[in-house]
Amino acid sequence: MRLSFEFFPPRTEQGEQSLGNVATKLNDFNPEFFSCTYGAGGSTRLGTREVVTHLGALGMSCAPHLSIGNDTQTEINQLLDTYLTLGVKRIVALRGDLPSGMARSRVVNNAETLVGWIREHSGDRFHLEVAAYPEVHPDARSPAEDLDFFKRKVDAGANSALTQYFYNVQAYFDFVNRCEQANLRIPIIPGIMPLTNYEGIVRFSQNCGADIPRWIAKQLESLSDDEKSLRDFGVDVVTQLCEELLAAKVPGLHFYTLNRWGVSSRICKNLGLDHPDP
Repeated sequence: MRLSFEFFPPRTEQGEQSLGNVATKLNDFNPEFFSCTYGAGGSTRLGTREVVTHLGALGMSCAPHLSIGNDTQTEINQLLDTYLTLGVKRIVALRGDLPSGMARSRVVNNAETLVGWIREHSGDRFHLEVAAYPEVHPDARSPAEDLDFFKRKVDAGANSALTQYFYNVQAYFDFVNRCEQANLRIPIIPGIMPLTNYEGIVRFSQNCGADIPRWIAKQLESLSDDEKSLRDFGVDVVTQLCEELLAAKVPGLHFYTLNRWGVSSRICKNLGLDHPDP
């Protein structure tokens, strides 16, 4: 089973110094790679490249996110060439979040286009990850339409997929089943979001279309003034979720770390991932 962790580019010098320590702590679990987000409309393009360079210098494999935004094909190709010189072998190809104030109708290209551009320019030199949405992308009008969008990315040349996080394991199993019925058989790796903050996870979930089961939301709300108890509850809930996924022989786990190592490490240790099988 493969394991990976996701970061975002630090916004401060202190954050930059901290990220190396966070990556070193999580590297003890022998992840296949770390990924780094790209920001709405490519707003963290330079920061993403700096994280890739930094982790590469530490001997760690990093998969930069790349979203199409308003970039031209030439600009995308130049960035791909830069990543090749840095030894990058994997890219997370996304439509990406839209910059504030930009209407969705103004976005002409999407992840399917980006995957096609990468394959056209770089052939098979990159392993391409794309996004999947077990609980349906917020822009899709139906599960069938969402699955069609996913199929287009696979047909364009995606190798595997990372899902949006979820807390209802049946949503993931249903999505994988529908993919298999549509003959889409690339690995679909569950995205795992630790529960560490009530207001933050509610706000983010509303924006990205992830559902928080009512019993979890109510418990988080009741513990919102007790940080330790909330984190302990969150660790227990997400550990159980991961146990169910591992029992079903999922191809891997991808943790959204929010640039922190503590809670993700606790969950991985609960799962025995600090002592991988030979």
